[in-house]
Amino acid sequence: MASRLQAELKKKKPFDSPEQEAALSLLRTADLVQVRFARLFRGHGLTPSQYNILRILRGEGKPLPILEIASRTITVVPGITGLIDRLEQAGFLARKRCEKDRRVVYVELTTKGIRVLGELDQPLLELHRNMLGHLSATELGTLIGLLEKARSALAEGAGDA
Repeated sequence: MASRLQAELKKKKPFDSPEQEAALSLLRTADLVQVRFARLFRGHGLTPSQYNILRILRGEGKPLPILEIASRTITVVPGITGLIDRLEQAGFLARKRCEKDRRVVYVELTTKGIRVLGELDQPLLELHRNMLGHLSATELGTLIGLLEKARSALAEGAGDA
């Protein structure tokens, strides 16, 4: 009998390995989750990557250098400067040069940035609950643990081609 993912993908033959099926299932799930996040953020004039930058700044509670922000993002952001530019142009954040080292540029939230994050807090919490609220606390703990274990192996170089 075909797995659910095999049926969703209309794949005629079984997966080559359980690892292949797990990896593709993870990618399929991540895509569905990302689409829902993107839809929510788009309604507030943001992309998921832009929201992530604003969230990092709010969580820190003070201005941060651009490279520090880049090191904290959930997904790798190759064009961090461009994202910062667009957020600044939209009025969500502001840049300021370090007085001690003029090469360092700090980024801080503006009032508008703080406001839009506040507007997103409840809808985002509801989205998390809608996506994963059907799982028990034990299942969520297991899922988190398994994802951490997979991520840890990847961070150590496992799976490099």
